[in-house]
Amino acid sequence: MSVVDTAEKLALEQAMRLPERVQRVLGGRSVVVDGQTLAADVQLQLRLKRLTRQAGAETKPMAQGRRVIAHDTRLVGGDQPVGSVRDLVAGGRPARLYVPTGAPASGPLLVFLHGGGFMHGDLETHDPACRFLAENAGVRVLAVDYRLGPEHRFPAAYDDALAAYAWVVDHAPELGADPDRLGVGGDSAGGTLATGVAIAAARHGWPCRVQLLVYPATDARRATRSADLFADGFYLTSAYMELANRSYAATDADLDDPRYSPAKADLPPGLAPALVFTAGFDPLRDEGEAYAQRLTEAGAKVELTRFPDQIHGFFNVVGVGRSSRDANRRVAAALRSAMA
Repeated sequence: MSVVDTAEKLALEQAMRLPERVQRVLGGRSVVVDGQTLAADVQLQLRLKRLTRQAGAETKPMAQGRRVIAHDTRLVGGDQPVGSVRDLVAGGRPARLYVPTGAPASGPLLVFLHGGGFMHGDLETHDPACRFLAENAGVRVLAVDYRLGPEHRFPAAYDDALAAYAWVVDHAPELGADPDRLGVGGDSAGGTLATGVAIAAARHGWPCRVQLLVYPATDARRATRSADLFADGFYLTSAYMELANRSYAATDADLDDPRYSPAKADLPPGLAPALVFTAGFDPLRDEGEAYAQRLTEAGAKVELTRFPDQIHGFFNVVGVGRSSRDANRRVAAALRSAMA
């Protein structure tokens, strides 16, 4: 990390430690939209980003955009403790296994698929979040580094996700995983992939104890109220989502494929119980909640939680602030309970 990056990181950490009343003053007038009030620390974080003129990843060429996402993780991820970490290959893709402190020889395991619009993200961008989730949930987490667009277009990421999960089903004991307590999860685009794995698991009879969906992208057309309300100014932008579609979809018709837009899937019986988490100030909020309703109608057990004061991306904010870390503790607690 450069001297400038280190100074930026330290400044953000200090700002996020300030009392909430001070953060309210520094962040400006409270942001209230759709009856929700943005958390003081999140609002201050967004304001600091604007003041330092940090450009979004969607404004950069692809390689630079990926570096922006990695930079953001370094700022907000922190150094998260976990029992052990090792790299391996799962279904032909690089993967990383996180084992929580004090884990038994055999226990539950979650296959995790990272977000990033199918064009950004990797094992490093979600390393702090996966460490935090594994340690706080007491669950092994296997993160998978699937192929990205535009180098590898749809359905490459979907195919990689299924191959990795099928490999885990066949090799669970080697990972210290209880074959009867496997699950799948992901955030944003990773949530899209997790829904696809859960659907395939139901169809193929693969074990799947839970699907953990953190602000999942479920309809690439984005014709929702939240997509209009939060199109700009809350980290994830409409421009980012448009770039993601252009980078991953090979044709316009791909946007309606159930493997890309699970909202349009025929949901089979026997779907794993779902933990669905959305953020109040997120363009993807409404489509995630609509998919939770579809799962319920299909007979799946669903626990839907909205964090009304959060933005898209809170899952990665485990090293600074209070409100996002608290949200992530609740995500981990729900996973712990579901995988018990």
